[in-house]
Amino acid sequence: MGITLTEKAANHVKKFLEDRSDGEGLRLGVRTSGCSGMAYVLEFADKIEAEDQVFEDHGVKVIVDSKSLLYLDGTELDFVKEGLNEGFQFNNPNVKDACGCGESFNV
Repeated sequence: MGITLTEKAANHVKKFLEDRSDGEGLRLGVRTSGCSGMAYVLEFADKIEAEDQVFEDHGVKVIVDSKSLLYLDGTELDFVKEGLNEGFQFNNPNVKDACGCGESFNV
């Protein structure tokens, strides 16, 4: 299945990568955290490691370590604006439950 990006998310990431003028792409992962068990981690990746899986969508590389991919496979990353708030939204088909604040999830 892999990881996909909406066009809006890809354009947002491209802008940051251009402003940064460095980096391979966007690293997506998970870490243990929050009231539901896991939280998403997003950061710019300067290097692709041997154990990483790389997915490219709309011209943007999304880099995921193999352990995180177990929880993220099939996820679509979107960028949404709601009122004054804007940010990435994760459409993850593996999520069984999420906390009320939306910061953490479990599978």
